[in-house]
Amino acid sequence: MPLRAARLTAVHAGGTASAIAAIGAVLLLVAAAVVHGAQDPLEVRDARLIDAAVAAMPAQRPGHPDLYVLGFAGDGHEDVFRNEVLYLETVAALRLDADGRTLSLVNHADSLGVSPRPLATAANLRRALAGIGAAMDRDEDLLLLYLASHGSVDHALSLRLYPVIEGGLRPAEIRRALDLSGIRHRVIVVSACFSGGFLPALRDPGTLVVTASRHDRASFGCGVASVATYFGRAWLVEGMNQGTSFVAAYDHATRMVAARERREGFDPSLPQIAIGSGIASRLAAWQATLPAADAVPYPHVESDADE
Repeated sequence: MPLRAARLTAVHAGGTASAIAAIGAVLLLVAAAVVHGAQDPLEVRDARLIDAAVAAMPAQRPGHPDLYVLGFAGDGHEDVFRNEVLYLETVAALRLDADGRTLSLVNHADSLGVSPRPLATAANLRRALAGIGAAMDRDEDLLLLYLASHGSVDHALSLRLYPVIEGGLRPAEIRRALDLSGIRHRVIVVSACFSGGFLPALRDPGTLVVTASRHDRASFGCGVASVATYFGRAWLVEGMNQGTSFVAAYDHATRMVAARERREGFDPSLPQIAIGSGIASRLAAWQATLPAADAVPYPHVESDADE
């Protein structure tokens, strides 16, 4: 999301200090590896974390469609993307019968320190998808891939955790990683500015794609003061607590986001959806197995949020 779409405020001094300390420690490890000609310790660490998470997933249940969830928080300079991805883990466990079948790749200082998690990179996305693809029954199970970050006008997701990561992730890279994984039944949510530009590469008969904006529109609600993007709040926090339908959550989000944008004087972001011809029946079969569940409170409070 561009700066004009962000709500900016000062970063808390304590958070900045902890981020500097965590990243500084990692840089020392990387520098030592370079001096000794060793493999990048972050790559080794992340591979170990991803493989351990996949290995710990419950066994696939034959005859029962299981949902596997992969979250991807690309920009580590704002908490909002991490917040949504980690909240998705909780929603998936408590409402979508995916407890233990979740994995999150998170660019954030906490991922290098107090809450170790694999970082959100193209290589880690490929490894995580390959692992999940090998663990699931590709004929009956489904994947929910939730990608949240800033997006560019030329349709790339921002990957940032300076000075460790600085780059972008393009739709073709995501599609190739998905295809190589062998995962057939896919739900892909891209929460970013200009994310409608991801539709051409990701649409497929076995795929539901939801994006926060049209290919030529910004979306809103990022910034260091924000705890949830407009679309993330409407689709994930509200929509996925009202039911278990990803499409119904999209319908709710389009209404709520449009109303909020009108109130606040923003140009409409115009979220998009593409429903593959073969995915609806798969989603219906999975939904039919879900037990009733209570709503999951969002743990982050935004004092000036316009609910």
